Amino acid sequence: MEVHFDGKRALVTGAGKGIGRDTAKALVKCGAEVFALSRTQEDLDSLVQEYPGIHPVQCDLRDPEATGAAVESVGPIDLLVNNAGINIPQTFLDVTLDTFNTVMNVNVRAVLQVSQIIAKGMVERGTGGSIVNVSSLASKISAKACTTYCTSKGALDIMSKVMALELGPHKIRVNTVNPGIVMTNMMKKIGYDDPAMSGPFLSRIPLGKFAEVDDVVHAILYLLSDKAAMVNGATLPIDGGFLTS
Repeated sequence: MEVHFDGKRALVTGAGKGIGRDTAKALVKCGAEVFALSRTQEDLDSLVQEYPGIHPVQCDLRDPEATGAAVESVGPIDLLVNNAGINIPQTFLDVTLDTFNTVMNVNVRAVLQVSQIIAKGMVERGTGGSIVNVSSLASKISAKACTTYCTSKGALDIMSKVMALELGPHKIRVNTVNPGIVMTNMMKKIGYDDPAMSGPFLSRIPLGKFAEVDDVVHAILYLLSDKAAMVNGATLPIDGGFLTS
């Protein structure tokens, strides 16, 4: 299945590394004009070196004023991927208000703010559009030391459904992808390429493997595309069947 985004303008947040970075590159390959937002200028510089046509947007989404200015500056957008997210592991009894507020600020508030700005433009132009929010399997299951992360992704899932409900009449589709463990460089550094660490998790995945970054990117491209023209308000697990166990 081929998808084409010729003439479309796309914004990807958290585009400096991992899923966001590869999504930005894939969108370019599919013909889109891509705006890549990251808080790390070094990551944006290296991304633009790889793909000179990408427009870098440096912004720390923890800052609402900076977020508003940065997103407004990119102009009209047809395709939005809210990928930026953070996790600060703490057990439930140790969660601080500062941690809770920081995680919710990036994982929920920033998605709300960015999506509002982009969707208002879509509505005003009457052109419709597609939004994909990168959630997590952590919205569906509990995980130790992930109180704030699981809570934020659960909130993101239901917010996405409300967005789909209210924006659908304007021909704007909103969906989420919900990956389990994805073998990014960060996850490999943590040790998930070590059978001793990965074994207990892999034993619960019927397909017997973790997702690769491309598995998530391909799902995002599908949901953004007209191939998914009747998919709206969906949460798509990318977990190899983990939720069936």
